[in-house]
Amino acid sequence: MLQSKLLTKISKTFPEGEESKNAKWLIRGGFIAKSSSGVYSILPLGLRVLRNITEIVREEMNALGSEELAMPALVEKKYWEKTGRWGVDVIYKTGNEENKKDEAHDFEFGLGWTHEEVMTAIANNFIQSYRDLPKSAYQFQTKFRKEVRAQGGLLRGREFLMKDLYSFHLDEKDLESFYLKIWKAYNNVYKRVGLKTIVAEAGGGDFTKQYTHEFQVLNTAGEDLVYYCSKCKFAQNKEVFKPENHKDCKEEILNAKAIEVGNIFRLGTRYSEAFNLKVKLESGEESRVVMGSYGIGITRIIGTLVEEYSDERGIIWPKSVAPFKAHFINLRKNKDKEFKKFFALYEKLNKNSNEILFDDRADKSAGEKFAESDILGIPLRIVCGEKTGIKLEIKERSSSKFKLVSYKEIEKYLAV
Repeated sequence: MLQSKLLTKISKTFPEGEESKNAKWLIRGGFIAKSSSGVYSILPLGLRVLRNITEIVREEMNALGSEELAMPALVEKKYWEKTGRWGVDVIYKTGNEENKKDEAHDFEFGLGWTHEEVMTAIANNFIQSYRDLPKSAYQFQTKFRKEVRAQGGLLRGREFLMKDLYSFHLDEKDLESFYLKIWKAYNNVYKRVGLKTIVAEAGGGDFTKQYTHEFQVLNTAGEDLVYYCSKCKFAQNKEVFKPENHKDCKEEILNAKAIEVGNIFRLGTRYSEAFNLKVKLESGEESRVVMGSYGIGITRIIGTLVEEYSDERGIIWPKSVAPFKAHFINLRKNKDKEFKKFFALYEKLNKNSNEILFDDRADKSAGEKFAESDILGIPLRIVCGEKTGIKLEIKERSSSKFKLVSYKEIEKYLAV
């Protein structure tokens, strides 16, 4: 990709009114654009990061045998009424009693903030026998939540992308087996995107009466307060914290702010009872289906990564999610032999993958190009200039060291 052809440009200053680190750098770097409070457009550079994250999540969910689907964002009132959740205060609603006489508003709808009800209604069409279990399905979908105070850039928005998965089981034992598998899959996801998480017990909120598990990244930008032990696996959200549950370990309990990047819920039969979802057993008797639901905040991961990986110069993307593998920067004024070799290498490496950004702009100084490269946070910076001679200068974004390497060696660095 030629940098001169990008839709976006890097701003010289931080956006006004943004306090969070992730919003400042993502907006300044041209990854996102703010539409309104808690609502952001994901721009081409940001979409490249988002797609890398979703592909990692997709691979891990598919490895569980789960199937991907897409449910509607516009959900009719009748679904939430069955579970008593039409009254929750996070739903953006359309229509009301006053305009019901208008034919266009015969029904009230809400913008989807979660999809347990819709998924259970779908399952009712296909799950009738114990032989149909277990089953699971997931989606990547924009969710809407009426946050009273949207803040933290992509960490807490009114509109955001989420991966939500729903599982259906014959009994609690089978649910527990899948619960542990998805726990492991989530650990794989966070490791692959570059986040270190701890798993904390938490309440079930509007989802379930059972305790749940949150995947938390310890970071001062977080809204949650987590109590945890650095020696054993004890960790609890402040809302359920009980120090007596740590009695088997003598290590001191610590606490820290944290960003929740995922959660898993044992739903039991709450939703299957509401939608009369049951299966016929081999004996001929009927049994309620046991369910679970599992969420990962995709856009929140982007925000969390910037909170975790950035410095005074800009973003430092982990290689697995970076918008490009390398940033080629041309400093030669004339299109001489070395420039042609450099551009030919770019074309060769970029032919099928489109994973190299080439700074071909003639109106920027070397200092400006380097500063903007730091803001973008691409893992490798490769420079061709008068001072590099017949070699190229290579530098990792996370390091201050650089060295000169041959053209042949560049491919080796990019293959890692």
